[in-house]
Amino acid sequence: MRHNLTSNTHFFFTTTPLPCPYLEDRLERRMVTELMGPDATVLNDKLSLAGFRRSHTIAYAPVCDGCSACVSVRVPVRDFAANRTQRRIWSRNADLVVGERAAIATREQYELFKRYIDTRHGDGDMALMGHSDYRALVEETPVRSNLVEFRDADGQLLAGCLTDRLGDGLSAVYSFFDTSDAKRSLGTYVVMWLIQRARDLGLDFVYLGYWVQGSPKMDYKRNFRPLEAYTPNGWKRLPAAQNRKPSNT
Repeated sequence: MRHNLTSNTHFFFTTTPLPCPYLEDRLERRMVTELMGPDATVLNDKLSLAGFRRSHTIAYAPVCDGCSACVSVRVPVRDFAANRTQRRIWSRNADLVVGERAAIATREQYELFKRYIDTRHGDGDMALMGHSDYRALVEETPVRSNLVEFRDADGQLLAGCLTDRLGDGLSAVYSFFDTSDAKRSLGTYVVMWLIQRARDLGLDFVYLGYWVQGSPKMDYKRNFRPLEAYTPNGWKRLPAAQNRKPSNT
Protein backbone atom coordinates (compact mmCIF):
# COMPACT_ATOMS: atom_id res chain seq x y z
CA MET A 1 0.00 0.00 0.00
CA ARG A 2 1.32 3.43 -0.94
CA HIS A 3 0.88 6.32 1.46
CA ASN A 4 0.91 9.84 0.08
CA LEU A 5 2.94 11.88 2.55
CA THR A 6 3.42 15.62 2.22
CA SER A 7 5.22 16.49 5.46
CA ASN A 8 8.76 17.81 5.15
CA THR A 9 9.17 18.46 8.86
CA HIS A 10 8.63 14.99 10.31
CA PHE A 11 10.81 11.93 10.02
CA PHE A 12 9.39 8.54 9.07
CA PHE A 13 11.05 5.25 9.91
CA THR A 14 10.40 1.62 9.06
CA THR A 15 10.42 -1.06 11.73
CA THR A 16 12.23 -4.37 11.73
CA PRO A 17 10.04 -7.16 10.30
CA LEU A 18 8.24 -9.13 13.01
CA PRO A 19 5.74 -12.01 12.91
CA CYS A 20 2.34 -10.77 11.76
CA PRO A 21 -0.25 -10.85 14.58
CA TYR A 22 -3.11 -11.52 12.15
CA LEU A 23 -1.91 -13.84 9.39
CA GLU A 24 0.21 -16.91 9.91
CA ASP A 25 3.55 -17.23 8.15
CA ARG A 26 3.63 -13.51 7.35
CA LEU A 27 5.98 -10.77 8.53
CA GLU A 28 4.76 -7.34 9.57
CA ARG A 29 6.67 -4.14 8.89
CA ARG A 30 5.47 -0.63 9.70
CA MET A 31 6.21 2.94 8.73
CA VAL A 32 6.09 5.07 11.86
CA THR A 33 6.47 8.67 12.95
CA GLU A 34 6.13 10.46 16.26
CA LEU A 35 3.17 12.71 17.00
CA MET A 36 4.72 15.45 19.09
CA GLY A 37 4.51 19.16 19.69
CA PRO A 38 1.80 21.73 18.91
CA ASP A 39 1.20 20.29 15.44
CA ALA A 40 0.41 16.76 16.67
CA THR A 41 -3.34 17.10 16.11
CA VAL A 42 -2.96 18.50 12.59
CA LEU A 43 -0.41 15.82 11.69
CA ASN A 44 -2.61 13.05 13.07
CA ASP A 45 -5.52 14.32 10.97
CA LYS A 46 -3.38 14.38 7.82
CA LEU A 47 -1.93 10.94 8.45
CA SER A 48 -5.38 9.48 9.17
CA LEU A 49 -6.43 10.72 5.76
CA ALA A 50 -3.40 8.85 4.36
CA GLY A 51 -4.38 5.54 5.96
CA PHE A 52 -2.31 5.77 9.16
CA ARG A 53 -3.39 4.80 12.67
CA ARG A 54 -2.40 6.16 16.07
CA SER A 55 -1.02 4.17 19.00
CA HIS A 56 0.27 6.11 22.01
CA THR A 57 2.34 8.96 20.52
CA ILE A 58 3.09 7.09 17.29
CA ALA A 59 1.31 7.09 13.94
CA TYR A 60 1.90 3.98 11.85
CA ALA A 61 0.94 2.25 8.64
CA PRO A 62 1.82 -1.25 7.34
CA VAL A 63 4.47 -1.44 4.60
CA CYS A 64 4.86 -5.21 4.45
CA ASP A 65 6.86 -6.75 1.61
CA GLY A 66 4.66 -8.72 -0.76
CA CYS A 67 1.47 -8.29 1.27
CA SER A 68 -1.32 -5.72 1.19
CA ALA A 69 -3.90 -7.56 3.29
CA CYS A 70 -4.18 -4.72 5.83
CA VAL A 71 -6.49 -2.02 4.46
CA SER A 72 -7.41 1.12 6.37
CA VAL A 73 -11.21 1.46 6.38
CA ARG A 74 -13.79 4.01 7.44
CA VAL A 75 -17.59 4.29 7.49
CA PRO A 76 -19.22 7.31 5.80
CA VAL A 77 -21.73 7.89 8.55
CA ARG A 78 -24.37 9.77 6.58
CA ASP A 79 -24.70 6.88 4.13
CA PHE A 80 -24.55 4.08 6.69
CA ALA A 81 -27.66 1.92 6.68
CA ALA A 82 -28.02 -0.65 9.44
CA ASN A 83 -29.10 -4.10 8.34
CA ARG A 84 -31.74 -6.14 10.16
CA THR A 85 -29.24 -7.79 12.51
CA GLN A 86 -27.64 -4.47 13.40
CA ARG A 87 -31.02 -2.88 14.10
CA ARG A 88 -31.79 -5.71 16.50
CA ILE A 89 -28.45 -5.25 18.22
CA TRP A 90 -29.15 -1.53 18.59
CA SER A 91 -32.52 -2.21 20.19
CA ARG A 92 -31.12 -4.97 22.41
CA ASN A 93 -28.64 -2.54 23.96
CA ALA A 94 -31.05 0.37 24.41
CA ASP A 95 -30.74 -0.08 28.18
CA LEU A 96 -27.05 0.80 28.25
CA VAL A 97 -25.87 4.10 29.71
CA VAL A 98 -23.05 5.65 27.71
CA GLY A 99 -20.57 8.17 29.07
CA GLU A 100 -17.68 9.94 27.37
CA ARG A 101 -14.83 10.27 29.85
CA ALA A 102 -11.41 11.85 29.76
CA ALA A 103 -8.66 9.54 28.54
CA ILE A 104 -7.75 8.44 32.04
CA ALA A 105 -7.32 4.74 32.80
CA THR A 106 -9.06 3.09 35.74
CA ARG A 107 -8.64 -0.26 37.42
CA GLU A 108 -12.22 -1.16 36.49
CA GLN A 109 -11.49 -0.54 32.81
CA TYR A 110 -8.29 -2.54 32.96
CA GLU A 111 -9.99 -5.56 34.53
CA LEU A 112 -12.57 -5.63 31.72
CA PHE A 113 -9.83 -5.02 29.14
CA LYS A 114 -7.80 -7.91 30.56
CA ARG A 115 -10.75 -10.31 30.48
CA TYR A 116 -11.46 -9.31 26.89
CA ILE A 117 -7.85 -9.78 25.79
CA ASP A 118 -7.55 -13.16 27.53
CA THR A 119 -10.74 -14.34 25.80
CA ARG A 120 -10.28 -12.91 22.31
CA HIS A 121 -6.55 -12.31 21.90
CA GLY A 122 -4.89 -14.54 24.46
CA ASP A 123 -2.28 -15.70 21.97
CA GLY A 124 -1.05 -12.18 21.15
CA ASP A 125 1.38 -9.72 22.68
CA MET A 126 -1.41 -7.74 24.30
CA ALA A 127 -2.08 -10.66 26.62
CA LEU A 128 1.10 -9.64 28.45
CA MET A 129 -0.12 -6.11 29.17
CA GLY A 130 -0.30 -5.13 32.82
CA HIS A 131 -2.19 -2.21 34.35
CA SER A 132 0.66 0.22 33.63
CA ASP A 133 0.67 -0.85 29.98
CA TYR A 134 -3.07 -0.30 29.73
CA ARG A 135 -2.68 3.09 31.37
CA ALA A 136 -0.08 4.05 28.76
CA LEU A 137 -2.40 2.87 25.96
CA VAL A 138 -5.15 5.18 27.19
CA GLU A 139 -3.29 8.17 28.57
CA GLU A 140 -0.30 8.56 26.24
CA THR A 141 -2.13 10.61 23.64
CA PRO A 142 -1.00 13.89 22.07
CA VAL A 143 -4.43 14.49 20.51
CA ARG A 144 -8.02 14.92 21.69
CA SER A 145 -9.09 11.52 23.00
CA ASN A 146 -11.90 10.10 25.12
CA LEU A 147 -12.64 6.79 26.79
CA VAL A 148 -16.28 5.96 26.05
CA GLU A 149 -17.84 3.71 28.70
CA PHE A 150 -20.93 1.54 28.25
CA ARG A 151 -22.71 0.46 31.45
CA ASP A 152 -25.83 -1.53 32.25
CA ALA A 153 -28.65 -0.35 34.49
CA ASP A 154 -26.76 -1.57 37.57
CA GLY A 155 -23.71 0.49 36.66
CA GLN A 156 -21.58 -2.46 35.59
CA LEU A 157 -19.02 -1.61 32.93
CA LEU A 158 -19.71 -3.76 29.87
CA ALA A 159 -17.60 -2.07 27.18
CA GLY A 160 -15.08 0.66 26.58
CA CYS A 161 -13.69 2.37 23.51
CA LEU A 162 -10.66 4.65 23.30
CA THR A 163 -11.65 7.21 20.68
CA ASP A 164 -9.80 10.05 18.94
CA ARG A 165 -11.60 13.14 17.66
CA LEU A 166 -10.33 13.89 14.16
CA GLY A 167 -11.10 16.87 11.98
CA ASP A 168 -13.55 14.88 9.88
CA GLY A 169 -14.59 12.03 12.15
CA LEU A 170 -14.07 9.74 15.10
CA SER A 171 -11.33 7.13 15.18
CA ALA A 172 -11.92 3.93 17.15
CA VAL A 173 -8.40 3.43 18.52
CA TYR A 174 -9.22 0.37 20.61
CA SER A 175 -12.40 -1.18 21.97
CA PHE A 176 -12.97 -3.95 24.48
CA PHE A 177 -16.06 -5.50 26.01
CA ASP A 178 -17.62 -8.23 28.11
CA THR A 179 -17.73 -11.34 25.93
CA SER A 180 -19.89 -13.39 28.30
CA ASP A 181 -23.21 -12.14 26.87
CA ALA A 182 -22.96 -12.96 23.18
CA LYS A 183 -26.55 -11.84 22.52
CA ARG A 184 -25.62 -8.21 23.08
CA SER A 185 -22.97 -8.25 20.30
CA LEU A 186 -21.23 -5.42 22.09
CA GLY A 187 -18.46 -5.03 19.52
CA THR A 188 -21.01 -4.23 16.84
CA TYR A 189 -22.99 -1.98 19.15
CA VAL A 190 -19.93 0.11 20.05
CA VAL A 191 -19.25 0.82 16.37
CA MET A 192 -22.91 1.68 15.76
CA TRP A 193 -22.85 4.07 18.72
CA LEU A 194 -19.76 5.78 17.29
CA ILE A 195 -21.51 6.14 13.93
CA GLN A 196 -24.51 7.80 15.57
CA ARG A 197 -22.24 9.99 17.71
CA ALA A 198 -20.34 11.16 14.64
CA ARG A 199 -23.64 12.04 12.98
CA ASP A 200 -24.72 14.02 16.03
CA LEU A 201 -21.43 15.93 15.97
CA GLY A 202 -21.76 16.73 12.28
CA LEU A 203 -18.73 14.61 11.36
CA ASP A 204 -18.35 12.58 8.19
CA PHE A 205 -16.59 9.35 9.12
CA VAL A 206 -15.83 6.70 11.71
CA TYR A 207 -12.37 5.28 11.19
CA LEU A 208 -12.19 1.58 12.09
CA GLY A 209 -8.50 0.93 11.63
CA TYR A 210 -7.26 -1.92 9.48
CA TRP A 211 -9.47 -4.48 7.86
CA VAL A 212 -7.14 -7.47 7.62
CA GLN A 213 -8.30 -9.60 4.73
CA GLY A 214 -8.15 -13.26 5.64
CA SER A 215 -8.20 -12.62 9.40
CA PRO A 216 -11.41 -13.74 11.17
CA LYS A 217 -10.61 -11.34 14.05
CA MET A 218 -10.98 -8.35 11.76
CA ASP A 219 -13.70 -9.66 9.49
CA TYR A 220 -16.52 -7.93 11.42
CA LYS A 221 -15.59 -4.56 9.89
CA ARG A 222 -16.95 -5.57 6.49
CA ASN A 223 -20.46 -5.69 7.99
CA PHE A 224 -20.67 -1.90 8.16
CA ARG A 225 -21.88 -0.67 4.80
CA PRO A 226 -20.99 1.28 2.87
CA LEU A 227 -17.30 0.93 3.72
CA GLU A 228 -14.47 2.97 2.28
CA ALA A 229 -10.89 1.75 1.96
CA TYR A 230 -7.67 3.68 1.54
CA THR A 231 -6.04 2.82 -1.79
CA PRO A 232 -3.05 4.11 -3.76
CA ASN A 233 -5.55 6.46 -5.40
CA GLY A 234 -7.08 7.71 -2.17
CA TRP A 235 -10.25 6.62 -0.37
CA LYS A 236 -12.55 4.44 -2.45
CA ARG A 237 -15.84 2.81 -1.59
CA LEU A 238 -15.57 -0.97 -1.51
CA PRO A 239 -17.91 -2.81 -3.88
CA ALA A 240 -20.83 -4.50 -2.14
CA ALA A 241 -19.58 -7.94 -3.18
CA GLN A 242 -16.20 -7.27 -1.60
CA ASN A 243 -17.91 -6.04 1.53
CA ARG A 244 -19.72 -9.34 1.81
CA LYS A 245 -16.75 -11.60 1.27
CA PRO A 246 -13.20 -10.32 1.46
CA SER A 247 -10.63 -12.13 -0.62
CA ASN A 248 -7.66 -13.90 0.91
CA THR A 249 -4.26 -12.68 -0.19
